[in-house]
Amino acid sequence: MLKGKTIVLGITGGIAAYKAADLASKLTQAGAKVEVIMTAAATKFITPLTLRNITHRPVVTDMFELASEWSVEHVALAEAADVVVVAPATANSIARLAAGIADDMLGTVLLATKAPVVIAPAMNDLMYSNKVTQENIKKLKARGFNFIEPEYGRLASGKMGKGRLPDTPKIIEAIEHALGQKRDFEGKTIVVTAGGTREPIDPVRHIGNRSSGKMGYALAEAARDRGAKVTLISANVSLDAPADVTIIKAPTALEMKQAVGEAVKKADVLIMAAAVADYQLEVIAKNKIKKESGRNLTLNLVRTPDILGEVKGHFIRVGFAAESENLVANAKKKLTDKKLDLIIANDITKTDSGFDANTNRVVIINKKGKAEELPLMSKREVADKILDKVKELIK
Repeated sequence: MLKGKTIVLGITGGIAAYKAADLASKLTQAGAKVEVIMTAAATKFITPLTLRNITHRPVVTDMFELASEWSVEHVALAEAADVVVVAPATANSIARLAAGIADDMLGTVLLATKAPVVIAPAMNDLMYSNKVTQENIKKLKARGFNFIEPEYGRLASGKMGKGRLPDTPKIIEAIEHALGQKRDFEGKTIVVTAGGTREPIDPVRHIGNRSSGKMGYALAEAARDRGAKVTLISANVSLDAPADVTIIKAPTALEMKQAVGEAVKKADVLIMAAAVADYQLEVIAKNKIKKESGRNLTLNLVRTPDILGEVKGHFIRVGFAAESENLVANAKKKLTDKKLDLIIANDITKTDSGFDANTNRVVIINKKGKAEELPLMSKREVADKILDKVKELIK
């Protein structure tokens, strides 16, 4: 989503300004064109040369700088932006924006742009909680500005409080959220499952799988960014919950079946990206099973519920097939057996597209059996490709 986008990064004069270098680096690595604007105060904390070397772009520090390619028409940079991000945003910069002050390049761009604006406050906790700051934030939110909540932690003063700039991944997630200009799922409800279920053996042991949930979470975020109302039914993952998504925890196959059955009553689309365990214990031990010398342990297993095959309702059904052999053939059989509209097949033996990878290489197969093989790409990019196919089905 970031590749080819023009992102204007505004840096204001707070101690967290040094973190903007990492943000600019990650955005540039993702293929974005990053245009940096620094206030005069920001240059006291980090040099423009640092940002220039990271982005390979000139850094704007003076609205009237003759050498700047943006000096002739100040609003040109505002018009070029796909999104404007202010990170960190001090209490002073938020107050100036709320008052409509535009006596520097950042203020001018913020008032002139029609692109979405993401603001990441970072300041002393007392300044953040002050009624004036909160009123300014409320005023800007009402005008359509997107805010990221600062985090609780150790501040520059040495005390603990709420005012830390969020980590780079959270800011990038907010940027991707704001970039969701293609609101082609507006008014639609999408249910996504993610992660691997764990079927208990006793109070301390379980049967599970290696699913990380990254693909399902990427689908939930992509659907949200494209305007859908999203319910994410999550099994066992170690991922942060996406913002503005309804999360339902379902650690076992039975709990996931119950959650899916309830969620799809109002759904337009169900995407089953979760890796549901195929078997569960016939009888779960109430107490921890003790290890006995010289004896093996025999477990009686029974099949878990077939969620996709059993859940009822009128909605588009999308399944996943994680295979280690005969990829397309096995996926097509699952597509037919479960009466799916789409199935997404991926080879779990590949290190760059298997479990826990940040990238994926999949084959999308429709109900007519037509297969489209996608090249290696990020899971977020794969998610958008899948949603493009779902959109065609909705039409």
